[in-house]
Amino acid sequence: MVELHLHCPQHEVETISDALMALDALSVSVEDADAHTDQEQALFGEPGMPPPAAGWARSQVVALFASEAAAQEAGQLLVLQPFFQEAELKGIEALSEQDWVRLTQSQFEPVPITDTFWVVPSWHEPPTQAHWVLRLDPGLAFGTGTHPTTRMCLRWIAMHPPQGQRVLDYGCGSGILAIGAAMLGAANVDAVDIDPDALVATQANARDNQVQVNTGPPSLASGTYPLVVANILAAPLKVLAPLLCAHVAAGGQLLLAGILSRQTEEIVQAYQPFMALQVADEQDGWVLMHGQSH
Repeated sequence: MVELHLHCPQHEVETISDALMALDALSVSVEDADAHTDQEQALFGEPGMPPPAAGWARSQVVALFASEAAAQEAGQLLVLQPFFQEAELKGIEALSEQDWVRLTQSQFEPVPITDTFWVVPSWHEPPTQAHWVLRLDPGLAFGTGTHPTTRMCLRWIAMHPPQGQRVLDYGCGSGILAIGAAMLGAANVDAVDIDPDALVATQANARDNQVQVNTGPPSLASGTYPLVVANILAAPLKVLAPLLCAHVAAGGQLLLAGILSRQTEEIVQAYQPFMALQVADEQDGWVLMHGQSH
């Protein structure tokens, strides 16, 4: 494997990237050509906010090719194109052989939820202090325990075990919250999602953790639950306010996550007709919101 490196102005990035793919590049990535210098330009702002710029003034395009000959041929053809006049070839770099599986696995370490409750990938041994171990590997669906929203939800569940309760995980993703609830004593757990891949992932992860979780589309949710959890995003949470609150049993708990700190008030207002919400936890600019039905 080799990489072909080139610099180009932002207005030619898409054209050059398309040309590289047409020339049999295995992949194409784009980054700031001035990264780590005084001219480095921030491109992405706060989640949910428009980016401060559409792209970098100078972009570095890196194309991966199967062989040096293929990369050289692609470079020779590119420099002949009219759209390449403002661009510059920077060279070809051979990639060292790597164990990509081992490299990927090294990026996912055991995640502490509490002192005794940990999320642990299958290739790691659990920490000695872990009494509860939720086994989960990265997959197709959101939720590995590393994101603050997932950790805050799991921590709340661990500190308020749903012993003998019926639990609804609305928008289950990987099923991590549903599985955590089942491990911590829930009598019955319904995990629903509009994404079929999420339901497949939830069932597989539940089997790996030797717990029973019922999965299906949102229509699976029926009646009321002492605990309803929804870790999605603020916009759908606002739309779902009447539905989610209707599923909370009298005296039951509602947990909402996927909410940025600046979105707190709009979520409070959306749920005000149905339930009063308070911030129960906050981490890295995200909040966990909690309400109790009366």
